[in-house]
Amino acid sequence: MGKPTIFTGAGVALVTPFNPDGSVNFDTLAKLVEFQVQNGTDAIIACGTTGEASTLTDAEQIAVIRCVVDTVNKRIPVIAGAGSNDTAHGIELCRMAQTAGADALLLVTPYYNKTSQKGLIEHYTAMANAVDIPVILYNVPSRTGLNITAKTTYELSKVPNIVATKEASGNFSQIAEIAHLCDDDFSIYSGNDEQILPILALGGKGVISVLSNVAPRNTHDMVMKFFSGDIKAATKLQLDAIPLINALFSDVNPIPVKAAMNMMGLNAGGYRRPLTAMSDEGLVALATAVKDYKLI
Repeated sequence: MGKPTIFTGAGVALVTPFNPDGSVNFDTLAKLVEFQVQNGTDAIIACGTTGEASTLTDAEQIAVIRCVVDTVNKRIPVIAGAGSNDTAHGIELCRMAQTAGADALLLVTPYYNKTSQKGLIEHYTAMANAVDIPVILYNVPSRTGLNITAKTTYELSKVPNIVATKEASGNFSQIAEIAHLCDDDFSIYSGNDEQILPILALGGKGVISVLSNVAPRNTHDMVMKFFSGDIKAATKLQLDAIPLINALFSDVNPIPVKAAMNMMGLNAGGYRRPLTAMSDEGLVALATAVKDYKLI
């Protein structure tokens, strides 16, 4: 029996909205989830990098996941960020996320202490074996200082419930090697919004997207038009979004995307330190990109 495909299309790496006092704004969180579902998003990723998981307590993280699960109510898959640089803590988070109702898990590589490729295999295998739901590897070397090699991804793909990777390495040669080594039922998702179509061309199933927070319909359509054979329309959607994507990454994610959402009236709120507000010049440039994309 082959590995399941968790989703095909555009999954949103959802922000975590905060109240003025810094607490999680669960009312707005539920509204953002509904906005995504109504606008064609194919999956929701809660408590990833964009969701500021690194500054949420464990209790807050699980409460956010549960809120998303309850609001989605099985309409689309909910994927929970539950990675850690401590394997034992990661196992605990994985189990709690599964209990909270997550359909799958997104597990980032260990950061700061890092590890060897052998250590990565042991780390991911232990976390995957602790749960009964599918696991997506999350490779983002620019943040963690650690790359999952294609060979290691292949070895991890042998674990029954490790079914996919989110590749934010930007290394197309590595992604092509993963596609070559792993069976067709092992899913590859783009972790970079400016690289959605190239990764689809290498056999990818979609994207885990920051852009989808503000443009869910277009991001979904970009992937689906590619799969329907309308490559020209898909390419236009990708290229038309480049100025906005660049603006959304002009400061540390999720600082610009939350600012853009606030401009759109989506009430994403502020940030938890050490993240802080954009400069006035940055906000002006971001507002121009948001307006040019006709979001406001």
